[in-house]
Amino acid sequence: MAAAILTGAAHASLEPAIAYAITTQQQIDNTKDEMDKLEDQLDKTHDNIDSLEKKTNKLKKELDSLNSQLMEVTANLANLEQQIGQKELEIAQAQEALDQAKETEEWQRESMMAMVRCMYEMPQDTYLSALFEAASLSDLLNKADNIEKTVSYSRQKMQEYQETRMLIEQEEARLQSEREDLEGLYARAEEDKSRVDQLISDTSKIVRQNEGDIEEAERQARAYEAELKKQEENLEVLKKKLAEEIALSKASANAVWRDISEVVFEPNDRYLLANLIYCEAGGEPYEGQVAVGSVVMNRVLSPKFPNTISGVIYQSGQFSPVKSGRLALALSVNKATDKCYRAADEAMAGVTNVGNCVFFRTPIPGLTGISIGGHIFY
Repeated sequence: MAAAILTGAAHASLEPAIAYAITTQQQIDNTKDEMDKLEDQLDKTHDNIDSLEKKTNKLKKELDSLNSQLMEVTANLANLEQQIGQKELEIAQAQEALDQAKETEEWQRESMMAMVRCMYEMPQDTYLSALFEAASLSDLLNKADNIEKTVSYSRQKMQEYQETRMLIEQEEARLQSEREDLEGLYARAEEDKSRVDQLISDTSKIVRQNEGDIEEAERQARAYEAELKKQEENLEVLKKKLAEEIALSKASANAVWRDISEVVFEPNDRYLLANLIYCEAGGEPYEGQVAVGSVVMNRVLSPKFPNTISGVIYQSGQFSPVKSGRLALALSVNKATDKCYRAADEAMAGVTNVGNCVFFRTPIPGLTGISIGGHIFY
């Protein structure tokens, strides 16, 4: 009986512990299942981000091509405007010369007609008497010569009239041809303008669509990041990760760090760091943005982390915007603000407002460190 009682008591004392262990394990398993689902969703988001990056690159090429076409069309339109202005000036000058030629031609025609009327309306006997009244043969020949010269002059003027008329007709034809050419230039200029306007309209639609897709992908990425952080903060996962981070932070603080002068920066480091600062602390005060940049540079200087900015940022499992793809989206369109770039410059110059901290996260119960904005640095 005593053995039975002891056995019963032992079973009674183990049941709560077993039940607690099972419950905790179930919670951990459920958390892992949720995190696996989120990982699948993140993979899909990454695929979407890759597609968006390709679309963005294609859009940039289309915009470059469009800008080149715009420059070409603009130059062509300017050239056409100059040609049209010059042509209009020439037409105005030619029209003025044409009006003067018509006035001269009209005057010559009227003078010639008056002279002809004077000669041919003279009575026959008057014409003959003028010849017979000559005092001598020489005088007779002179009078006949004068009559011949008058007739010849009239013929010459008639010929000049005909030539002037032909020149006027040719000038009118040339002006008409030039006017037609001018109208053709106008028509082509209008076609070019219509084509450019259509290109601008089409490209603007693509830009708006692409920007909308990027914003939606960013929204999804932020939602997945928030959910992942929430899951990571559950149960033993957060405790284990925090313990590892704090231990690594202490080990890093006790190690011998490199001097900032020993760091060799790559050409893209400033761009990369500024956009990471935007993703991690874009809505934080400037001090919080400098602090994020300082954490990255502290890791670069610490022997416990990679010794380059890109190595630190892309180290597996360290920065959630890298994992979610939001950093890739920010880099594709340069989301970093001027403040983010200034914060990156300060951090890369060796400025730190968080001491030797190499980690940061949103505040959680029991975590102590340097509080700046919405983050705890430790």
